[in-house]
Amino acid sequence: MKFYTSREKALEALDNFINKDIVNYSSKRNYDFGPMNRKNVSCLSPYISHRLINEYEISKKVLSKHPYQKVEKYIQEIYWRVYWKGWLELRPKVWTDFIEDLNTIDESESYHLAINGQTKIECFNDWVKEIKEYNYLHNHARMWFASIWIFTLGLPWQKGAEFFMKYLFDGDAASNTLSWRWVGGLQTKGKHYLAQTWNISKFLNKQYKNIKLNENTLPLIDNREYKISPLERQKNNSKNNYLIVFENDLSLERLKIKDYKKIYFILLDNSHRSLKLDIKVLNYKKSIMKNKLNKINDNFELINENKIEQLLENLKTFDVVYPSIGENMSFLKKIVKEKKLIISFITRDEDIFCWNFSNKGYFNFKSNIPKILAKFQLN
Repeated sequence: MKFYTSREKALEALDNFINKDIVNYSSKRNYDFGPMNRKNVSCLSPYISHRLINEYEISKKVLSKHPYQKVEKYIQEIYWRVYWKGWLELRPKVWTDFIEDLNTIDESESYHLAINGQTKIECFNDWVKEIKEYNYLHNHARMWFASIWIFTLGLPWQKGAEFFMKYLFDGDAASNTLSWRWVGGLQTKGKHYLAQTWNISKFLNKQYKNIKLNENTLPLIDNREYKISPLERQKNNSKNNYLIVFENDLSLERLKIKDYKKIYFILLDNSHRSLKLDIKVLNYKKSIMKNKLNKINDNFELINENKIEQLLENLKTFDVVYPSIGENMSFLKKIVKEKKLIISFITRDEDIFCWNFSNKGYFNFKSNIPKILAKFQLN
């Protein structure tokens, strides 16, 4: 399987899925037919994570070809990503606690066996190899993987979430962190996801013998409570001459980019990251940004890793395409505080509207999807 680095190819993949395979999505989506046969799912997540295409234009394109009732499950799955992002925006301390937790966890022998695919669970070992080779894993397999990691191997969920972020092309701070918490039973208190051998055998194309899992265990416990915080949207009244764009939101089509003297693309290297990324993931991100640069005018520049901090200090005041809670936001907050910089966030109206429905569980959010579609004329 191959993931592309241009918006044009991403849109082409979306069109192919809409025209050919989306009609079977609801009934086939849980089956993992292997990395060479992914027609039952859209495989758009790497493009969405970098916003080469976004959730709103996807839903609009889908609903221009199919009635909502026929594609409701797919639309709901797409909006899980919006919901997760909003949930974390409202509770940013979940992210900072996750990062701080990682600094206190020792890497045991069992952990190293797991990340090298050397456990006694053959399917798990194969998933490790698949993640490292293809930088992608079917969503159902991710759930099995996380459950086995936490409840059978007895490893900290935080280290599993870190492993996914290191290797997945679609690694997203909100979707990844909160999905691991959900499997462990921390996201919905007391409700965890347990991988079961019958389920793996039913939905996985390759059959494994003698899968021994812990299928009867209690959810994780974490007594930390997270209160809802106001959405962060720093603004100033002046129009800035410079715009900063991080790699996790490259959807510039909505912006008046000609109004800026210069637009800087920033990709943090591992020296600026709490979660270190595999070189293949960093190269994929860099290729996406270079591809974007090749198609726009010359007032854009991709900043070299060792010049990022100096550039921002020199600019003093600038606009930023809102990077959302995660690595980029953590870096930005730190340098703004240290260098006393003045920034203004450029946010998306759809995001802000949707995130207000992330104050509760997904059932509540899901019930508001028709309202979201209607407000922004996506249906």
